[in-house]
Amino acid sequence: MSDFESESSVGFQRRRIFLMTFAITALLVFLLFPNHNLNPPITTRQTSFLTTGVESGGSSQNRKDQNSFSENLLRNDSENLDDILKPPSQEWAQEQFQNALNMLNQTYKNPSTWQSCGYQTYYFQNIATLFTGIPKTGCSNWIEALLRANGDLSQQLDPTKVRRVHGGISGRHRITHIRGKVDPEALRKAFSFTVVRNPWTRMVSGFRDKLSEEKTQGGSFRGVGIGIVKQMRNITDREELRNLYPTFTEFARWLVNHKGTGNSHFHQQYKTLCIPNVRYDFIVPLEYAGVLNQDVWGRINANTSLLGSYDKSSDPRLQKSALYAKEWLSKIDQETIDQLYQLFKVDFALMNYSNFTDPNFPLPLHHNIPDL
Repeated sequence: MSDFESESSVGFQRRRIFLMTFAITALLVFLLFPNHNLNPPITTRQTSFLTTGVESGGSSQNRKDQNSFSENLLRNDSENLDDILKPPSQEWAQEQFQNALNMLNQTYKNPSTWQSCGYQTYYFQNIATLFTGIPKTGCSNWIEALLRANGDLSQQLDPTKVRRVHGGISGRHRITHIRGKVDPEALRKAFSFTVVRNPWTRMVSGFRDKLSEEKTQGGSFRGVGIGIVKQMRNITDREELRNLYPTFTEFARWLVNHKGTGNSHFHQQYKTLCIPNVRYDFIVPLEYAGVLNQDVWGRINANTSLLGSYDKSSDPRLQKSALYAKEWLSKIDQETIDQLYQLFKVDFALMNYSNFTDPNFPLPLHHNIPDL
């Protein structure tokens, strides 16, 4: 045997011993720690709002739970996504609206009196359709699509310019503008629908869009934001206030202090809905709008579509508003969370909406949702 062959054989034997040692070590680790997991899934907790424990200052752990939660959802997407994104029946949705009315000790009036509704309700005469657009439920996209279906727009708007629909082009369709000009019987025969949203994600969306310092969308309600900072931080210097923005926690506590607000972007959804004076033919939970919008267009025989979501994820549980809500709400003390729930409890009842601790947040809690 040559020296080269001898050295090669020795080297081979050494590598073989090393690999066997590594394999045995790995096997021992597996046997000794069978349940070890660097990314444990988020703990499923009860969905009762008044008994949900929230640890203040736990933002680091919350981010770990949130990341694990997202990874767990992605692993289950191929098996569960179709079932999870299957919307509740309209019969079930109508039952939830009735439950919300029961909380208010009210019953539907018959017939519906659409003339009594506010400026967020629209009537599109050419397609005989009534729509109540609650701010921060995607109402701009719905109004844009309805304007196209009604013949007011010849083509789809650029998504970045969708806010143009809130001007005169849609103003002439507001109930407050046409009140007394349209036969009440025509209104009663028209197809009517509305869109509602989980109050937690709607709260986050309203904050990000109107009050935050996000460059892409925040700060359009600058005066309100400065007022919140002034009150919550006891700052009176105008120059100092000019460059300050409220945090989400400050916004949440401000809502509690003011028992909600008169601004429709922040106050309770049921106050915009015009119930019990009217009953809607169709109710769309925003979380299922991607599916249910086709049912709406079918009802009015319109060849149209929504502009689409601003979020890249089609799964509502993985969209930014849901992930931000889980993180930001977990940082707020339990007393404030309970007060917020009491403030918006009728809105939660509108679609039996899940709490931010639920693994399927922000979806409605209906029988179609499988356990993860």
